[in-house]
Amino acid sequence: MSGVITAFFHLLALWGTIRSLNNTQGLLDCVPRKTVVYHSENFNVFWKQGLSHFSTLFLSDETNILYVGAKGYILALDLSDISKEITREAWFAPENRKFECLRRGKSKADCQNYILILHKINATSLYVCGTNAFYPACRYMVMDNRKLKLLSKVVESRGRCPFEPRTRYTSLVVDGALYSATSNNFLGSEPIILRSLRNPLRTEFKASWLNEPTFVHMDLVQENGAGSDLDRVYVFFTEAAVEFDFYDKLLVSRVAQICTGDLGGRRTLKKKWTSFLKATLVCSAPESDFQFNVLHAVFMIKTTNWQESIFYGIFTQQWGRLDISAICAFRMEAVQDLFQKGNFKGPLAVENSYAKWVVHRGEVPTPRPGACLNTSARHQEGYSSSLDLPDRVLQFARDHPLMDGTVNPIGHQPVLVKRGVRYTHLVVDQTSGMDNATYDILFLGTDKGYLHKAVNLQGEIFIVEELQLFPSPEPVQILKLAAQKGLLYAGSASRLVQLPLATCSRYKFCLDCVLARDPYCAWSLPLGACIPVVNQSGGLRDLIQSVRNGDASRCPEVAKNVRRLPVPLGSSPHLSCSSLSNLATSVWTFNGSCLQDEEPKYLFHARGLVVFNMTASDTGLYECQSVETSNGREFRISMSTYFLYLQQESSFAVAPKGDPSNRKCAVSAAPKSQPLASLQTEDPARLERPQRVQGLSFTLVLWGAAFALLFLSLLSWNLYEGHLSLPWKSVWSRRSEMVDALGAASPEPEPEQTVLIQGSLAACPISGSASESALLASSPQEACSAKAKQTTSLAAGRAACCSSNCLVSKVQLTDEEGLSA
Repeated sequence: MSGVITAFFHLLALWGTIRSLNNTQGLLDCVPRKTVVYHSENFNVFWKQGLSHFSTLFLSDETNILYVGAKGYILALDLSDISKEITREAWFAPENRKFECLRRGKSKADCQNYILILHKINATSLYVCGTNAFYPACRYMVMDNRKLKLLSKVVESRGRCPFEPRTRYTSLVVDGALYSATSNNFLGSEPIILRSLRNPLRTEFKASWLNEPTFVHMDLVQENGAGSDLDRVYVFFTEAAVEFDFYDKLLVSRVAQICTGDLGGRRTLKKKWTSFLKATLVCSAPESDFQFNVLHAVFMIKTTNWQESIFYGIFTQQWGRLDISAICAFRMEAVQDLFQKGNFKGPLAVENSYAKWVVHRGEVPTPRPGACLNTSARHQEGYSSSLDLPDRVLQFARDHPLMDGTVNPIGHQPVLVKRGVRYTHLVVDQTSGMDNATYDILFLGTDKGYLHKAVNLQGEIFIVEELQLFPSPEPVQILKLAAQKGLLYAGSASRLVQLPLATCSRYKFCLDCVLARDPYCAWSLPLGACIPVVNQSGGLRDLIQSVRNGDASRCPEVAKNVRRLPVPLGSSPHLSCSSLSNLATSVWTFNGSCLQDEEPKYLFHARGLVVFNMTASDTGLYECQSVETSNGREFRISMSTYFLYLQQESSFAVAPKGDPSNRKCAVSAAPKSQPLASLQTEDPARLERPQRVQGLSFTLVLWGAAFALLFLSLLSWNLYEGHLSLPWKSVWSRRSEMVDALGAASPEPEPEQTVLIQGSLAACPISGSASESALLASSPQEACSAKAKQTTSLAAGRAACCSSNCLVSKVQLTDEEGLSA
């Protein structure tokens, strides 16, 4: 019965999500402006046979080495070019551990040593941990003469490293101490947040502290200063809520704090954290009632003043649509205020109540439980460390680890909600634009192997581009930022890639460079190219950049390159043209007049234009303009210009009889990657529709011949039997004449004349509305202007969807769909 109730509530949650998607306009769904498909020349790639499961990266700027943890190996790669391997060191699980792992029911693939932790301990040593066939172990490693060397001593390390490679974990080294959050037993049923290597402490094994958590991230915030608390380590995770009794396990996102100066209690909470507190992170879209309660990744941007530090998180929904990801930004000051001033929750001993924890209304002991001991507490109250805290304070901290309030995002809503994408990891870089403003640039990895590059414009996300990182779909499992070198490292289970943060050379036009709104790039008027802004100290007047407004009005006009194309009379040429970006639309003009979608003479689609049944009146100048709207302004650029003229009659005469190689076929849409180079060259894709017409004609001829043969046979049989008679001859004379006719030699049949029929294709408008009919009654100039405004309305909605409440989806008409309509 409980299973039926659970299924019912799941369906109810799914129905509510779908209803919200259909009814609300509050979902922000930004379209990446550019899509860059995989090409190995776009970045450096490391891939080698036999190496897999790349799980962790450590960047060493001092030695210019990138350390990589993989299955059974630690690799050292050139930090500037990861395709160059410097050295590697093998560390396999011993055979006795493999045997014991298999004996306990684990698979052969799991009973290996997966290197999951790489940390720098001091100037010469790294600390390395691996699963070691479900027997976690750690070792020290040194780099000697550009050779990796693992020290012989292997230390059993449960609580520091996961038992299996698929378990989520996080770790951090602070002042020589290892902070780790993972599982502490073989079954994975005992979660732990542990400090080891120095002053070991751990969490209490209670559901009120950690209830089936999935650890995500761990970071250090240094708060050194007069009157401030000591440094804190923050742990981010998702766990099952203990404060509610729900029909199913309700997941919540948490942030927890522990103080680096914590030494545990003397009797109560001995060898346990006395500063452990946790709070709930809320990431929701209030206007649509979307609750994104599952945390997947966190990246913190640290500043000199810790109160100005912010962190970004990737959230998804527990139920409903699983292909929606939300990005929320939080201030560290809000987290700290809640821990220092907020109310505590406490357990409620009331049966049949869905709320199991409520706000604590009783007295809170002094000093405040869970607080790091600052200078005032040490000197005025006489507490030199947590070992001196009274038992009543420690007991309260043990029984009340959860705060009553929540940590809300900046602006009380996500900065981005993306439908159709599951983000897996993110890193954030901060850079200054030419307007001296500081911009956060987010790099978001997806479960399909794409990287989204986005810029935060005062709480609104603009996705600059999406880049395919791997040749086949693989989840992005690692993202590592080297901001000083201007490089980004991404990895999947099978390969690693290295790419620059600034990819300005992709933008070939000034309009494209400026409308990209990439803070790394600007258009150079003297060079006529899009260049990185870094180290451009002089000559800023000659650079064009508009990140905040996307204003490309200073861009110079682009010279038109007219292509002259001879076309046969009666043919249907295809003119290739691609929009400048995913946010732009294409507008076609003929001899200066705007072409309309309703005209059956033309077929408009995403890759160009088809002109049906070419005549003399169709010759002239055809121009394709890319129209893109940015911040309410419309910008145009000429993408393709064609001058069509008729070929001479002899060049397109009907093919001779019996020579199919010379037959001319109707032109169809060419692939986007293969623009129309010449009408003299026939592409097999263009012959597809005429071949279907010829095949259909041949089938009809066969059926017609069979029917005629059957009819003649029946007629002959009826004449022979006398069922039919002719008025001027008797039956016997007719029968004799028929016999004579059958015995006579048949004349030589005339050869069948081959006739090529070009099937006409009906134009299929991409869009239409009642308002468009008014365009036909206006002048060509007015119609073209109105047409451009109408066709760019969808792109404008997509470009502005991050700053307004809208829900748009891009619909493209492929060549095959358009030509088959």
